[in-house]
Amino acid sequence: MNLFDVYSLLDMEPVKAKGAYLWDKKGVEYLDFYGGHAVISIGHTHPHYVKRISEQLSKIGFYSNAVVNSLQVELAEKLGALTDGYEDYSLFLCNSGAEANENALKLASFTTDRERILAMKGAFHGRTSMAVAVTDNPAIQAPVNRTDKVSFVALNDCDALKAELLKGEYAAVIIEPIQGVGGIQVASDEFLRTAREACDASGTMLIMDEVQAGYGRSGRFFAHQWSGVKADIVTLAKGIANGFPVGAIMISPKIEAKKGMLGTTFGGSHLACAAAIAVAEVVKQESLIENARVMGEKIVEALRGEAIITDIRGRGLMIGIDLKVPQADFRKVLREKYHIMTGLSGKYTLRLLPPLVIGEKEVESFVEAFRKTAAEFGM
Repeated sequence: MNLFDVYSLLDMEPVKAKGAYLWDKKGVEYLDFYGGHAVISIGHTHPHYVKRISEQLSKIGFYSNAVVNSLQVELAEKLGALTDGYEDYSLFLCNSGAEANENALKLASFTTDRERILAMKGAFHGRTSMAVAVTDNPAIQAPVNRTDKVSFVALNDCDALKAELLKGEYAAVIIEPIQGVGGIQVASDEFLRTAREACDASGTMLIMDEVQAGYGRSGRFFAHQWSGVKADIVTLAKGIANGFPVGAIMISPKIEAKKGMLGTTFGGSHLACAAAIAVAEVVKQESLIENARVMGEKIVEALRGEAIITDIRGRGLMIGIDLKVPQADFRKVLREKYHIMTGLSGKYTLRLLPPLVIGEKEVESFVEAFRKTAAEFGM
């Protein structure tokens, strides 16, 4: 049996990792400024993470959600303590960001008894049924996913957003406070505040998709917290468990929980909770949210003004760098010659999503390699 041909793969296979570094089968060391697509939050193979998972697996790894699982309660308490304002919300655990968004949209529709969703142009929310329907990319929508129940407005167009929401026909508006796949486009504070006000006025649920931007990556626990707004539903995944597949929804107390509305087989298993608890503990103990803010500022300040850059934006350790040359060419030199892994968005945007544990040494290594790579392109 062959693998289904889905991805264009890089010609390297990591076989070992530690902190912000990877080693391939040939023993070549790479600095990881991609973090497995924003998943690696506390660094690869963190000893506390490995210990918690190993100990849990030696006891019990899984049983269904038909029984009490005190690890779910512990995780909810630790997340509440980290979130700065969401302590009174409820937690639903699932397995991925797409699943979190799928259930968030369903929950909003249940609650409002409405069937329309407002989403953003440039958005990416996942590849499951409703998640891909609110994703602004027809190329990944199968015929069965296409629906007239979703409308799109431009990110940061306050007038268009307000006009749509005040029609009073939407169950929810779903927003990435920083669009990842869309090129590290940051939702303005004014836009998010407008969304909150218009949702309150129209009885619409405000869903913040923090799957990529959340969990401390922006320098706040949630990226939307920079604007001072509070969502009705927040979705999480990626960084929550450092590579173990965990998704989560944080749900406002004003939304009534009814048995049977949501459900999952694998979500919130003993092993999944142990992984997520370990991450929450490390994030707090090692002050990784503050570190993300400080290191992100250092990267942006060091690169601002470089001749090859047309724009640099983002928050914390979620940074987009628009280049004058195709990002594929630039990334290839960075990877093959200077052994640094980075991400991409579109033809010209370099996307940085490093582990939140990077320090000044890693920042200096990246900046030096970036400048050397730029020099190879004559800039």
